Amino acid sequence: MIDWNVRRQELEAELGEPITVDGLSAGYKIFQRRHGHRHSTDDLMTAWYALEHAPGVTRAPEVGTDDERGRPLSRALDLGAGIGGVTLLVESAGISMVAIEAQAISYRFLVENIRGNAARVEPIHGDLRELALAERFALVTGSPPYFDPSAGIVPADSQKAHARFELRGDVGDYARAAVRHLAPGGQFVLCFPYQQLERAIDALHREGFTIAHRRDVIPRVGLAPLFSVFACRLETGPEIVEPTFAVREPDGTHTAELLAVRRRFGWP
Repeated sequence: MIDWNVRRQELEAELGEPITVDGLSAGYKIFQRRHGHRHSTDDLMTAWYALEHAPGVTRAPEVGTDDERGRPLSRALDLGAGIGGVTLLVESAGISMVAIEAQAISYRFLVENIRGNAARVEPIHGDLRELALAERFALVTGSPPYFDPSAGIVPADSQKAHARFELRGDVGDYARAAVRHLAPGGQFVLCFPYQQLERAIDALHREGFTIAHRRDVIPRVGLAPLFSVFACRLETGPEIVEPTFAVREPDGTHTAELLAVRRRFGWP
């Protein structure tokens, strides 16, 4: 294992900007640019939802299974992995990962975070729209950028711009990449902003997905949903909208549900 503080100082000297070391799970840390794109609740909820709904994955922190017959889930794919938030959280459940990221500085931090945690992740520096692996996965995850470039001011910072705006593909491109790489019976799990819910639903249905489960996430009890997490499969079947998930109580403390999610990743 690395000395995180020493490596942080080395990265700051090399990149010429402040870097933080933050807790990702009880056992994993993550390097992040202080003024760049950073790990968020979206990543936590996407990884948790993936482990909740991937075919046969156990609900305990032990290794999951890749189908309902109980064979170990050995590999999963994360699309648009960024700095590795979703990738590493899913990997922490005992599942080795393949992770693709196109944006240069995010890929650099993805590799650093894989090495720092000695995680079982195969990183790929490339465009998910061109991804064509021979391997098929029972679980594919993704965190698509949320906004069309015409929807707002694109940040000057390249990392923030690519994380937030659809500069290298939209939710439909993520869905098509998932279709190419899903094993029979597999699930594609992603998050997308609630204000664009119909756009996400239309894109997923257009690529042949059934949204087997969806859960809308609100930042605080009493507020409107902020984003939704989806668990999708290519087989036909019912589409279930689960009860809304609240992250914080009205007083700002974490809800019992969010604390349960944190326990899923080892936090006390």
